[in-house]
Amino acid sequence: MSATGLSAERRSDEDMSVSMALRGRGKESITIDLKTDEGRDVLLDLVSKADVLVENYSAGVTRRLRIDWESVREVNPSLVYTSITRFGSDDDGGSKAMDTIVQALSGLMLTAGKPEDAPIRFGLPLGDLSAPLFAVIGTLSALLEVQRGGQGQHVDVSMLGALTSLVACEPFDAFESMGMPTRTGDWVPRPAPFGTFRGEDGWFALCGPTDEFAAGVFRAIGAPELLGDPRFAKRDARVRNSDELHGLIATWAAEHPVAEAVDALARHGVPAAPVRSLADAVRDPAVRRRGEVVPLPHPVYGENADLWGTGVPITFSDSTVGFDKPAPYLGADTDSVLRDLLGYESSRVESLRESGVV
Repeated sequence: MSATGLSAERRSDEDMSVSMALRGRGKESITIDLKTDEGRDVLLDLVSKADVLVENYSAGVTRRLRIDWESVREVNPSLVYTSITRFGSDDDGGSKAMDTIVQALSGLMLTAGKPEDAPIRFGLPLGDLSAPLFAVIGTLSALLEVQRGGQGQHVDVSMLGALTSLVACEPFDAFESMGMPTRTGDWVPRPAPFGTFRGEDGWFALCGPTDEFAAGVFRAIGAPELLGDPRFAKRDARVRNSDELHGLIATWAAEHPVAEAVDALARHGVPAAPVRSLADAVRDPAVRRRGEVVPLPHPVYGENADLWGTGVPITFSDSTVGFDKPAPYLGADTDSVLRDLLGYESSRVESLRESGVV
């Protein structure tokens, strides 16, 4: 993000990456060299005033820096110390991994596509996204325990564990043991009719797992006689004959524009929707109205680009939510945090800055 909007390269010191503009909103930025004793002292001063500390170093790094849970808990017994690591804080190997590695290890890459396809890396960094969500749940639970008079504690979430727990929500291992495919491509046999279909001008999705919905599909595609067909009248029969059923729907879909097909399905009570482009999806008026997707401002230039990012997809009856300010530049709040929050004298702040600690 730059003065002229979006750019693929950094052109000035005031430019900011889209990633930082998205993830840094509502935060203050302070820089500390934690490899120095002085830097560690600054962190411990911050810990003494904090309710929560969140870290996502590789396993073992916080111990080497002497800022792990055991090292800092005496400074603030009520502190909730949350770790988000690749494989857990107890990973003795100190293994490093990115989201793609976690997707591979979790089995997620073999849940989509057709059986003969290569493993599919999901475009969203699902490991990076799911672990923090579980960490929020754990952190808030630990804070409630503190409010009830309990002690602070270490909340430990691994990316691999978080993502694998989601994969385990579907009984893929049971399917394999019964000889059923875990990767079924565009169509899902178990709740047939169910899947995505190509229309004349794009794709759409439909879900007809119940007898009622299936009947709506038959009427929408102009084949009400399938209601009495023993191959498709009941769910078990539809599952056994899912390839034939989905083939009939695919033939019908190919002869209709997506909007027309979706409208026909909706008129007969079938859950259906077009497969949107990413740009259209994040510009949906409904999600924008609810603040679930919001404009991304630059800290200097404001909303100078047609750029949208994650909002807060939660609404409250009596409270408002959102981000109160754009992302800061690195270290932008160092002085104010040290002086206003920690009460450091200006001379000490200057000394820390001159020595490279902050």
